[in-house]
Amino acid sequence: MSGLAFRAVTHHFGRRIAVDTLDLEVAAGEVVCLLGPSGCGKTTTLRLAAGLETLQSGAILIDDAVVADAGGALPPEKRQIGLIFQDYALFPHLSVLDNVAFGLGRGHSVAEAQTALDKVGLGDRGRSFPHMLSGGEQQRVALARALAPRPRVMLMDEPFSGLDVRLRDKVRDETLALLASTGAAVLLVTHDPEEAMRMADRIALMRAGRVVQLGTPESLYNRPADAGAARFFAEANTIRARVGADGRVETPLGVLSGAGLAAGTAVEVLIRPHALRPVAAGEGVAARVARSRLLGADSLVEFHVDGAGAVVSARIAPPVLPAPGAEMCLSLDLGQCFVFEDRGDGPK
Repeated sequence: MSGLAFRAVTHHFGRRIAVDTLDLEVAAGEVVCLLGPSGCGKTTTLRLAAGLETLQSGAILIDDAVVADAGGALPPEKRQIGLIFQDYALFPHLSVLDNVAFGLGRGHSVAEAQTALDKVGLGDRGRSFPHMLSGGEQQRVALARALAPRPRVMLMDEPFSGLDVRLRDKVRDETLALLASTGAAVLLVTHDPEEAMRMADRIALMRAGRVVQLGTPESLYNRPADAGAARFFAEANTIRARVGADGRVETPLGVLSGAGLAAGTAVEVLIRPHALRPVAAGEGVAARVARSRLLGADSLVEFHVDGAGAVVSARIAPPVLPAPGAEMCLSLDLGQCFVFEDRGDGPK
């Protein structure tokens, strides 16, 4: 396969399994995001691909050639990979142009480094030093340095986390356009679901060293594999219930399908805040406003609903900002509700 491949890769730190029997492929020209909480194994996976960690078990291939297995490994500089770290790792004592030229190694011309800077829109900043640049500009220098050798694989570890929120989206989009022009296989590590959905062709959601779900952003968001996956992509109201004899699950907010689950099965019902929508009086479910806050794009409204226990959160488009104590009726968008067998490991 043209690109990057992991074959049954397992890695331990002492007794702790950091990566557990990982099988994953990233095709040339594809962006795959490793997504998950801290400690799930995503950065270790990237470091194994880069050759910064010694592979213990399994194999790693680039363009169908083994670069690491039980028999040995190529050093990082022989793997034709590009690396971008969270802190950019620029040399403070070198100019911007020299930083990019360093990525090319010996035997390459300054003109090649200049060309790489031109591609990221910093052709006129070659004589500057890293401390003279903004965070976004430093990120682009790191990108130019990584792309200059024309790598077959690009590895990126939380590359946008240090940027201002308003700048982040612009730099992400610019980076995606540049990566697409190279045809490299891209493996991006992030803990931010929104970033993964914005950047990735496919997302590998990791938990405890394993990929628990792999697919397009749309499939992971709309068809989560389990309750943990659903919660990772968006906050959710949790209601515990049981599947009825008719296969339905009744909750204080509405009735859902328990298809595939036996009658009497204990379930967790996850209802995303955007699933709750205000409707005309007498329709839907009666609710009383506990608190409301305007968050810009929408309003966060918390409701008391008979039988629901804790307050229920809803995201409602402005200008709706009801006062505490107001009576409203809510309907349920079933496409943003999920029913999973209750395994006792979710929030109580």
